[in-house]
Amino acid sequence: MKEVSRRQEKEYEERVIEINRVSRTVKGGRRIRFRALVVVGDRKGKVGLGVGKSTEVANSIAKATSQAKKRMVKIPISKEGSVLHDVKATYGATTVMMKPAKEGASVIAGGTVRAVVEALGLKNVVAKSIGSTNKINNAKAAILALGKTVAAANRAE
Repeated sequence: MKEVSRRQEKEYEERVIEINRVSRTVKGGRRIRFRALVVVGDRKGKVGLGVGKSTEVANSIAKATSQAKKRMVKIPISKEGSVLHDVKATYGATTVMMKPAKEGASVIAGGTVRAVVEALGLKNVVAKSIGSTNKINNAKAAILALGKTVAAANRAE
C-alpha cells in the first residue's frame, strides 16, 4: 500500500496557494482554526481546487488536497501548451481573462491564476485578474475560464 501512495503523490503536483488563520469568539475566548487553499494538477491537462479547514495546518492542507483530487477537471491544451482560444469568466467579484500566447512566451499571470495554470500544465498563456483580490474567487474564476475551453472544444466536434 505504501508504494501506491508514493506513486500517487508523484502523479499529482500539489501547490498550497494560501493558509489563513481564522478565529471565532466564543464564551471562553477565541477558537483558532486554519484554512488552506490548495491546487492539484498533473501538468497534463487535469487540475482541481480544494479548501480545507482544521485546527492544525497540516490537517487543513491534507483536507484541501483530498478535496482538490476529488474535484479534478480535464482541460484541453493546444500543442503549443496554451489555451485553445480567448476566454473570460467571472466568479463573485473576480473576472479572469486568458489568451493564448506564442511559443516561448511563458506564463504571464498573477499569483493565484499562475498556480492554477502551472498545475494544469500550460506553458504559454497570458492571464489577467480584474476585480476582487480574494484568492479563492480568483482560483475558481480561473478554473471556470478554463472550463469554457472544454465547452467550446465540445461544440467544435
